Amino acid sequence: MNPEETRNFAEKYTAAWCSGDPAEVARHYAPDGSLTINDGTPSVGYDEITAAAKAFMDAFPDLTVLFDDLRDGPNGQEYHWTLDGTHAETGHHVRVSGYEMWDLGDGLIQSSRGHYDQQEYDRQVSGGAGTG
Repeated sequence: MNPEETRNFAEKYTAAWCSGDPAEVARHYAPDGSLTINDGTPSVGYDEITAAAKAFMDAFPDLTVLFDDLRDGPNGQEYHWTLDGTHAETGHHVRVSGYEMWDLGDGLIQSSRGHYDQQEYDRQVSGGAGTG
C-alpha cells in the first residue's frame, strides 16, 4: 500500500474499533493474521482476533479509539492510538495511549504487535484517569 492507502486503512481500522462490532476489527486482518498485545499470547485468525477485540469492547462499552499517528517504523508501520472509555466493571474513566507495529500484506494486517503501559492502564481501571 502507498502512504495514502495505509493512512486510509488506519482510519478504517480505527472506525472498526469504535464500531462496537469486534468482527469488524478482525476483518482488517489476513485470514492467518495475528494480534499480540503487550507481548502476550498471539490471537491468530479471525475468531481469536474477534475474541480479543470483544474483550476490550466488553470492558469498555463506550469505547472510543483515537487515531493519533501513523509512522514508518524500522520493521513496518507504527499505528499510534489512544483508548478512551469507561471501564464496565469499575465505572472508572480510562484514557491510555499505545501503538501497534504492523506488518501489512495484500491490504490487510498480517501481524500486529500492540503495546501500551499496562501498569498505567491497571492504575486507571482501579482509580480512574484523573487519579495518580
